[in-house]
Amino acid sequence: MPHVSKKAGKKEEQPKPSKVSKFHKKISFNPGVMVFLVIFVYIVIMVVSYFRQTHITPYEVKLGSLAINNTYDGVILRDETVVTSDFSGYINYYARESEKVNAFSMVYTVDSTGKLAEMINDEQTDESTISNESLSDIRNSISSFAVDFRPEKYIDTYNFKYNIEGTVLKLANTAVLANIDKLRAENYADSIDFGYAPQSGVILYSTDGYEGLTAETITPEQVTGEGYEKNVLHSNDLISEGDNAYKLITSELWTIMVEIDEERAQSLEDDNYIEVRFLKNNYTAWAAVTVLRQNGKTYAKLDFNNSMITFAADRFVEIELLDNAKEGLKIPNTAIVERTFYLIPEDYLTNGGNSGDPGFNRESYLEDGTLSTEFVPATIYNNVDGNLYVDEDVFKVGDYVIKPEDGERYPISKQASLIGVYNINKGYADFKQITVLNSNEEYSIVKSNSEYGLSVYDYIALKGDSVTENDFIYD
Repeated sequence: MPHVSKKAGKKEEQPKPSKVSKFHKKISFNPGVMVFLVIFVYIVIMVVSYFRQTHITPYEVKLGSLAINNTYDGVILRDETVVTSDFSGYINYYARESEKVNAFSMVYTVDSTGKLAEMINDEQTDESTISNESLSDIRNSISSFAVDFRPEKYIDTYNFKYNIEGTVLKLANTAVLANIDKLRAENYADSIDFGYAPQSGVILYSTDGYEGLTAETITPEQVTGEGYEKNVLHSNDLISEGDNAYKLITSELWTIMVEIDEERAQSLEDDNYIEVRFLKNNYTAWAAVTVLRQNGKTYAKLDFNNSMITFAADRFVEIELLDNAKEGLKIPNTAIVERTFYLIPEDYLTNGGNSGDPGFNRESYLEDGTLSTEFVPATIYNNVDGNLYVDEDVFKVGDYVIKPEDGERYPISKQASLIGVYNINKGYADFKQITVLNSNEEYSIVKSNSEYGLSVYDYIALKGDSVTENDFIYD
């Protein structure tokens, strides 16, 4: 087949270019989205600001009182006289311990043969020799000991044992002495010597070395009872002439010494008398109180003029000082702060400005060295002995205030501190001075309605150290 070729000069057909172009959509403004973004940004800013700012927690001031641990261990000091025996032999007692005896009344006998002790033992086997009244006294003593007993003071058990034994023996001795005719009949009377009280007083059958001690001479170790030993004197003991026979308490006046801390001492120095409760029997009594500082220790000296016989047999006693009934404004200790102020004599205070606010005429040098005088209002935070406490922000060291009457100048330099809290009633922090009446680890009782202080139902900053003067309060 013959080859057919295309005509010379004829070009191959090309595709025609497209006339369709892309359409760019115009971005439209959506107000709703913009509002949402603004609100979102505002919320973010507020959240960040909330966590960055210091939050002031309010506390409402209310009336109240504190429960303070006012329990102390004290040592009793009395006018005590140790009486010695004029005889040698077996001693037997006839007066009950902690009982008052008259002058020249018989207290004891001394038997040089020991025969009297045999007769006393025979009398002890006869139950009829002890009266119902005496048995009742013994039962009461046992019951009182059982109620007051505490394991940590087990040593008191031995004292109780000796006291009961002594009481029973003395009752038997009294019965024997009543049969003095029987003693004479058996030729025992000539071997018995009688001891009489040299003066009236409360009798005790023990010694401990504390006799004659005073509040001024007692040592810290004696106050705490370190190394304390009590020597109990028993009936039928063999004694020699000159040995201790018994002890007499010769005055109704007595003293308790307790060790206290310095804070407690300062609160007691304002009191002349204080009520004391004895934990042994819940008995209460009033005492004259004196603070003593000696031998590196601080003590409360409590002087009583009654009830001595109730505690005659005790050397150490546990007491509670009942002075925590003071009521006032109860505030947390975390709210209390200390601030420093300038002191300015009250003669320099004046009134000025359109509002007539109190303040001072201040004289100071400007940066260019010129002297300037102007009235500056100032808040007075306290007045002590004619010196006004003024905020440090109002003045600086080197300023002068001018006395209104005669133009006398006073340099700003003297400073002093006050303790107080920040009152937030007005929506900002305002320092108020407080007077603390009492305190414990968590709360303080402060004086109410003082001129520069707090009143009930005021609101204060719970954490005073997180606030500065004039800080605004954010809820």
